[in-house]
Amino acid sequence: MKQRTVTRHTDLVHMNVGPTFRVKQPLPSDTLQQVSPFILLHHAGPQVHAPGGVSPRLSPHPHRGFEPVTFLFSGKLHHKDSTGAEGFLEGGDVQWMTAGSGIIHSEGPSAEFAREGGRMELVQLWVNLPRAHKMTPPKYQDIKGAGIPEIAKDGFRVRVVAGAFDGRQGPAGTFSPITALMVYYDAQGQLDVPVPEGWNALVYVLSGALTAGETVLEAGNLGVFEKDGDGIVLEAAEPGYALFLAGEPIAEPVVSYGPFVMNYPGEIKQAILDYEEGRMGVLES
Repeated sequence: MKQRTVTRHTDLVHMNVGPTFRVKQPLPSDTLQQVSPFILLHHAGPQVHAPGGVSPRLSPHPHRGFEPVTFLFSGKLHHKDSTGAEGFLEGGDVQWMTAGSGIIHSEGPSAEFAREGGRMELVQLWVNLPRAHKMTPPKYQDIKGAGIPEIAKDGFRVRVVAGAFDGRQGPAGTFSPITALMVYYDAQGQLDVPVPEGWNALVYVLSGALTAGETVLEAGNLGVFEKDGDGIVLEAAEPGYALFLAGEPIAEPVVSYGPFVMNYPGEIKQAILDYEEGRMGVLES
């Protein structure tokens, strides 16, 4: 396996998302617009909330043309959407929502978490949809941690959310070829990850540190790999955890505006109109 080289990105945008979440955004940034099919990555936390001290959840809001995916590393979330789906997530769970033609959803700390308090940390990832599936009917995949295959080897613990790794298939269904791994590591160990030719690949370090070749990736660093090899070698420098993503690029125009991701500006205008006229459904707070 020829190891791919990596470029370290440390340019983080800090922002508030709703009343609860203070997030770091490594993608997009001033130096990196997208790593197709991945178009946005938000890292919220880790933050410890006192009992009864959690702010209200995000109010209902729309999406169209992509898939918002939440990897919950710790805490408890409550999701509701206009398809009638409702999910209660705990640490280790994943929600894979297909916005498709349009969905209204609301999410935030569950009532139980708000009452009890505790540690909250998550990554929300936006996965672009190919043009052929932009207007697919919306749906919601509630993926419990117990149903995610886990592989322990060489000081790493790998949870396969989407795609395949080491002979195990992740439970998430996707509209383009994708691998998504929640990776935990000790201070020593090495992980070899094959990546198909032509795919993009990245790793975001939430905690601890990883080494890829001669490059050290610390917490808050995004490593984007060149397409100059057929695999990636990650070595644990400090105990922690990361999110590894790889996927076949979508070679199509991308235009985004707020919660809508389409191919052309006219489609954004239509999305706004459809939302304002109630064509994406209704969700009570």
